[in-house]
Amino acid sequence: MSAQILDGKAIAANLRKAIQQEVAIITGSGQRPPGLAVVLVGDNPASQIYVRNKQKACEEVGFLSELIRLEPGTRESDLLALIDDLNQREEIDGILVQLPLPGQIDEETVIERILPTKDVDGFHPYNVGRLALRMPLLRPCTPKGVMTMLEHTGMELAGKDAVIIGQSNIVGRPMALELLMARCTITVCHSRTKNLAGKVRAADILVSAVGRPGFVAGDWIQPGAIVIDVGINRREDGKLCGDVDFTSASKVADWITPVPGGVGPMTIATLLENTLQAAKLHNNGG
Repeated sequence: MSAQILDGKAIAANLRKAIQQEVAIITGSGQRPPGLAVVLVGDNPASQIYVRNKQKACEEVGFLSELIRLEPGTRESDLLALIDDLNQREEIDGILVQLPLPGQIDEETVIERILPTKDVDGFHPYNVGRLALRMPLLRPCTPKGVMTMLEHTGMELAGKDAVIIGQSNIVGRPMALELLMARCTITVCHSRTKNLAGKVRAADILVSAVGRPGFVAGDWIQPGAIVIDVGINRREDGKLCGDVDFTSASKVADWITPVPGGVGPMTIATLLENTLQAAKLHNNGG
């Protein structure tokens, strides 16, 4: 048995193309394009790469893209004032403050300062709360991207046993809410979980977001399972790899995501999708 590859790169490309076509219709009718403001505080190398990729994607689909760079020593009050300004600007539909932030700035305070209708990362408590109540508005990008990938398997999700490794606010917790909304039975595992391997072996769907290379062994995987590897780790030889041992897991799983080229491209494509949704909300008086 050899797993089918869930090609996030290809799925994301199709999603970006559909967004590009919709933006062309919007601008062709005389309306302004969706606008995204990205705020980068400091000079974290990984953050700079992420921001560059997001900007490139925005330009590709025809969005207004604005990058605001701030010094590493920026005060929290100055960043909050900038967000207040972006909240008021009509041409800006989405605001993304790239994480992590320098130590002098509280991330939760910053996230809560962004208007929920401009929170295209989907991190604001309002948007996470709506997801918990099965009334989603702007949904966290990575979990929403994973759900789009799961749709491409064609498998019925309702009734499936889903295991998530990781309980972060960015992936693990909203991923549980997404899968629960799809009528899966959810188990969220973390560093204090007992018999982790046994719990993973019972999973029809596994989502790993633990951030440890090769953490999930192939013999943990239930035959026929769907394996979603959110982890992006760099090995000693410089190559990227996921949380799951791909070689052994792909021999037993039904579907598996590669790293790179799996969940990563979907996160950026979903950010574009959220920005387009935010623009529609604003144009409709939301």
